[in-house]
Amino acid sequence: MQYINLDKTTVYNKLAAAAKIDFNLRQNLSAERVLKCSVPMADSLVYNWAAKKVSDDVAALLQALADEQELIGKYKLLLDGEVMNTGENRKVLHQLLRGQLGKDVIADGKNIGDFYKEELERFSTFAEAVRSGKIKGGAGKKFTHVAQIGIGGSDLGPRALYIALENWAKKENLTPCLKAKFISNVDPDDASAVINSIPLDETLFVLVSKSGTTQETLANELFVKDKLKKAGLDPSKHIVAVTSETSPLAHNSSYLDSFYIDDFIGGRYSSSSGAGGVIISTAFGPAVFKDFLQGAHESDKNALEPDIRKNAAMLDALIGVWERNFLRLPYTAVLPYSQALSRFPAHLQQLDMESNGKRVNRYGGAIAYETGPVVFGEPGTNGQHSFYQFLHQGTDIAPLQFIGFKESQLDDDIVLDGSSSTTKLKANLAAQIVAFAKGQDDSNPNKQFPGERPSSLIHGDRLTPRALGALLAHFENKIMFQGFVWNLNSFDQEGVQLGKILTKKVLSGKSGDEALDVYSKLLRI
Repeated sequence: MQYINLDKTTVYNKLAAAAKIDFNLRQNLSAERVLKCSVPMADSLVYNWAAKKVSDDVAALLQALADEQELIGKYKLLLDGEVMNTGENRKVLHQLLRGQLGKDVIADGKNIGDFYKEELERFSTFAEAVRSGKIKGGAGKKFTHVAQIGIGGSDLGPRALYIALENWAKKENLTPCLKAKFISNVDPDDASAVINSIPLDETLFVLVSKSGTTQETLANELFVKDKLKKAGLDPSKHIVAVTSETSPLAHNSSYLDSFYIDDFIGGRYSSSSGAGGVIISTAFGPAVFKDFLQGAHESDKNALEPDIRKNAAMLDALIGVWERNFLRLPYTAVLPYSQALSRFPAHLQQLDMESNGKRVNRYGGAIAYETGPVVFGEPGTNGQHSFYQFLHQGTDIAPLQFIGFKESQLDDDIVLDGSSSTTKLKANLAAQIVAFAKGQDDSNPNKQFPGERPSSLIHGDRLTPRALGALLAHFENKIMFQGFVWNLNSFDQEGVQLGKILTKKVLSGKSGDEALDVYSKLLRI
């Protein structure tokens, strides 16, 4: 297996030459192309790349790049438990949380796949006991609320999943449905607002920190414990931990129970572990979370297909590389036309930018080309009244990733001017794709739309737990494949650490930096 920088591949110069040949979307986006450029995904989702500036010749070169960089071979090594996180000398096993696709992975004499299955069953059993009332709070009341305390990957992914499934669960009449809240920011206004919105004597708190030393999370834990004690409640009857077996939170009588993940699960990839599973299983039931895992597993399996025209995640990744490195487009907008996915762009922002926002290769060597893009987004149609002006007529072009569904989750709608709100939503989505691609000619420069703004579309019937799992795994695998192309280590996050180190110096009163001292005084630290 070879690990080489993108610009050292034999196909790199061919792609650079191909980028000089314009692929005009206004001329080429036809009905035939829309129908032809569809790739099946897991759970009946479909990835459509018709509105991308990718000709058949470029697609062939992208296939050659995938083959030369041995993307499928590297993915198989990851699945087999090879050390792919070179910066921290760790395996990368979040796909194993969803099901086994490679060899048995053994570490320290332990079958890791079996360990993940055991933890899944442990927190599933716990969740059922909470939901049934077998496990109650300190006042003897049944839990009606669950609140997660975490930050980064311990918050963004689980929060996005919960919001995505909340209305679906209501429509499916799942009972009981525990109301979930999330505390993440060390700003005490965040925790206070949550505490004031829930009945403390009926709330289970899920404390998530793999290391057990995350400063923001521990500060919020103390805040919550203080509120519980002042309410006359025993915190140990209201808090469960999700952590590693070696952390201070493990095997700790201060908690109702502890559920375990390991160093092979990166925080931003941990939604498939207890970090996402405990709160989703408690709120909606373990069967819902297992359906989510099944959708993700199907997506992971599809990502093993070597033909990029049959592998949506790899094709999406390679088109992203084409846009970033050869068309020189530095942004990507994620635009779900589903209110349920309102926090999904924020999660993908961390997932992508923390994974591939790197300037050295997997061995710490120099890179002379662009890597991960700036990722942002907002649900449609809200985004249309926000930043779409920039997207349509701005001086920079941002590739777009649309997501849409044929049906709403609640099926609660109204007809106005001959069409329902759901139909209007879908009409807006279809219209935006074509508007971005083809633009509009007008004698008034203010009404001139240049078009040639590329986009993709992921569409499906309805956002369900299985579809959500397939969608999340698609993007996780897309980012993984891009890291392989760029020869990056997509699985560490050293960029998070420097600020933490300086924060500790500020709090100790011994920063050793005059500028830092002045900023500290400005903020009255």
